[in-house]
Amino acid sequence: MKRVFISFRHEDKPQVNGLRLLAANDKFDIEFYDESLQTAIDSEDAKYIKAKIREKIARTSVTVCMVSPLTHTSSWVNWELEESFSKGNKIICMGLKDGPPIAVAAARSATETALVCLGSQLSCSID
Repeated sequence: MKRVFISFRHEDKPQVNGLRLLAANDKFDIEFYDESLQTAIDSEDAKYIKAKIREKIARTSVTVCMVSPLTHTSSWVNWELEESFSKGNKIICMGLKDGPPIAVAAARSATETALVCLGSQLSCSID
């Protein structure tokens, strides 16, 4: 089973919980161990919060970025993706309902990180 970190804007949590419910439903062939934040970290200290998130990312091999119309405005999502990429995680971008069509250009890194994009209007894989 893959250990996955899900990166998303806090405001998109209800839609992200839908993905979590699919994984818990026996009728769907989707299985992963969710290492992402289930509840907010009780702190306003960014350094402490980053350390806790970094611990979670360190235990994963895949990061799923849930993309909504305002995901690009989140400095936290950007940081989580940078951390995941530098660790060598496979990055999957998944469009949420009413989200933007996803267009991604990617280059291979020294770690051969793969980037996969999933959206209602686009499906691509770069291995």
